[in-house]
Amino acid sequence: MSGTLLLVPTPIGNLGDMTLRAIDVLKAAPHIVAEDTRHTRKLLTHFEIDGTKLSRLDANALEADRQRVIDWLRGGEDVAVVTDAGCPAVSDPGAALVRDAVASGLAVMALPGASAVTTAVGVSGLVDNAFRFVGFLPRTGQTRAKTITDIASSEDPCVLFEAPERMSALLAELAESMPDRPMVVARELSKLHEEILRGTVAELAAPEREWLGEITVVLGRWENRRELSEEEIDQKIDEELATGAHTRKVAEKVAAWSGKPRREIYARVLDRKK
Repeated sequence: MSGTLLLVPTPIGNLGDMTLRAIDVLKAAPHIVAEDTRHTRKLLTHFEIDGTKLSRLDANALEADRQRVIDWLRGGEDVAVVTDAGCPAVSDPGAALVRDAVASGLAVMALPGASAVTTAVGVSGLVDNAFRFVGFLPRTGQTRAKTITDIASSEDPCVLFEAPERMSALLAELAESMPDRPMVVARELSKLHEEILRGTVAELAAPEREWLGEITVVLGRWENRRELSEEEIDQKIDEELATGAHTRKVAEKVAAWSGKPRREIYARVLDRKK
């Protein structure tokens, strides 16, 4: 019989959130693969789990690295997968391994446990039912601009992660297109210096500060968006064109700000340039 790929959640900050089942699975599994073995080794040591069966499988893992894990599974050995914090395969390199295992017809089992997504959603008070999870945004370029435009164009609550060194830039970008949208910034969830910040995007973007730690952002529904007039949209296009920005960038920015389709705004930008 083939082994099972076991997705084992780990605490997002407080070691007391490790489940008894997760500890038992990690102790019993012949192999443990982790995003960062240095980080995970500390966790294993704390719970007296054998660290010699630990190996690395990070974002730079090659197909051959994942194939080694598939071979273990085909050989009848269970493999436990952990990430640095929270649930494996959610904005995490473990997702590629899960896809390989499923494609190979192998069993995959996920244990419930700590998650920054659900923790932030619960504490936010901004989500009743459905919400959109974005994960980490692209760092730069058109793909990042497009993602922010998509977020601004959606009325549904949205959850995303951001690295502390890019948090100020993110808030500034969001404030340009959705300043009045309600937002919660959840920082260092479950840790000693946990911080929950509430307000509109513009309010939370205004103060200059140094961001530290793990950050989860929850954007609430955007139901009170005012319908913009054609004159206001044209004025915004002219203002952006006056900065010398590229046509495509102006279209993306104005589309996010107005909630209009990018294709429609792009055509208007071209027309205004004439």
